Amino acid sequence: MLKNKLFLTGLFLFALLVLYYAFFDGANSTSIDGLDATINPETYRQQVTQKRAEKDNFMRTNAESPILDKSSFRGLRYFASDPSYRVVARLEPFADKTQKLVVSMSDGSEEVYEKFAHAVFSLNGEACRLLVVKLANTYSILFRDATSTKETYGGGRYIELDPTQLTDNHAVIDFNTAYNPYCAYNPRYACPLPPAENKLSVAVKAGEKYIEHE
Repeated sequence: MLKNKLFLTGLFLFALLVLYYAFFDGANSTSIDGLDATINPETYRQQVTQKRAEKDNFMRTNAESPILDKSSFRGLRYFASDPSYRVVARLEPFADKTQKLVVSMSDGSEEVYEKFAHAVFSLNGEACRLLVVKLANTYSILFRDATSTKETYGGGRYIELDPTQLTDNHAVIDFNTAYNPYCAYNPRYACPLPPAENKLSVAVKAGEKYIEHE
C-alpha cells in the first residue's frame, strides 16, 4: 500500500499556493499581521484556471499520477473559483509545541503529525475552526464539510498552507486549492483521514469535486 503524499509533487501545486500573494491589487490591498488580504479577482480566477489545467495534464500524463485509466481521463471536476473562499484566519497556536496528533489512515495504519494551531475564521457567514497540522515542513488542514460524500470525496479533502503566508497569529487559507487525496482515485494509496474536530457544518463549494470512477 502506497502512502498518499499530503502535497502533489510538481510545480502546479506550488504555483497554486503562491497565488495567495502573487496577484494582489496593490491599489486596494490591505495587510493583516503582514499578510496581504486582498486580491485582484479577475487575475486570480485566470490563474486558478491555468493551474487546474496544469494539474489535469499531470494527472493525465505523469507516471506518478494515481489515475489508473489515463487514456479515458477527461480532467478533474472543480467548483468555480471564488475569491470569497480565500480567507485570512486567526491562529490559536498551542502553548505546548510538542503536542502530537495520531492520524488514522484509510488502510488502517496510523501517522503522527505535529499539532501546529487552530485556525479561526468566518466562511459563508458562519464561524469556523480547523486544526492545522504539520508534517516535516508541510502545514496542512485535513477537513470534511457539508459537501462530503455528496459533491466531494467522502474521505475528506486537504489544503496546504504556504509558509510565506503564515505568521504566528494569522494564515491565508484558500479553499479553492482544496484537493482530493490520491486514494480517491486509486485504492493502492493510503490517505490520512481528517480528525473528528475538522468537520465543518458549512458547505465548502470550492476546490475539487469528486465523481466516483471518473
